[in-house]
Amino acid sequence: MKKINLGITGCMGRMGRELIKSSIKNKNFKLVALTENRSINKKINGIKIELNSEKTLKNTDVIIDFTVPNCTLEILKIASRLKKKIVIGTTGFNSVQEKLIKKYSKKIPILKAGNMSLGVNLLMYLTEIASKSLNDQYLSKIFEIHHKHKKDYPSGTALMLGKGIADGKNKNLYNLMGKKFLNKKSFPYGKKINFNSVRKGEIIGEHEVKFSSGKEIITLNHEAFDRALYSDGALAASKWLMKKKAGLYSMRDLLNFS
Repeated sequence: MKKINLGITGCMGRMGRELIKSSIKNKNFKLVALTENRSINKKINGIKIELNSEKTLKNTDVIIDFTVPNCTLEILKIASRLKKKIVIGTTGFNSVQEKLIKKYSKKIPILKAGNMSLGVNLLMYLTEIASKSLNDQYLSKIFEIHHKHKKDYPSGTALMLGKGIADGKNKNLYNLMGKKFLNKKSFPYGKKINFNSVRKGEIIGEHEVKFSSGKEIITLNHEAFDRALYSDGALAASKWLMKKKAGLYSMRDLLNFS
């Protein structure tokens, strides 16, 4: 089987370094391009780290991007010109940026997920089912913990779970967004979905969805122990995307949840 030529953007970040390790071990991929948004005089696995450009990424089949929103949009512009497939694990996009991603997906195949983990995507599916099954007397809230280096909050995964709640009620997440708390020991339920984000230590990721009627509480949760969980998921997404035409896909499409 011909190996898939892989490009990794943001290669010096936490996920970038994890993706490099996972791709070197994975027999389906050949690492051909590594980029950062600043000049770095360094080689990894014999590949020089370059700036984001068409020249650097022209020999890739698929690009995996775990960076920041503005950088992702720069990569999307390049990928669109080169007709390259792209897996986006970046989080923290605003509604305008989300619309731009959707626009690019009309030209190239894009798989975008706030979390590449099978378990988290199953959790989102279960969250949607619970939200759909429970009546309006049940209020919901989402709690998440990540390492102290993570800047955006709520996390992309927490927003995914929020979308699961909204989809279950056939509503738009932006209309259901409640208060966003940071580093609170406790936080209330509300008529809208409240979020509490904790940033401490080197925790990889913990997420919890709670539904309460005042008489009972239903809790759905997921805890990640190894960052390779996400890089392996991103590689699986890249392999799956190779057979897809232009469009905007998610891990749910890959996992074939109904």
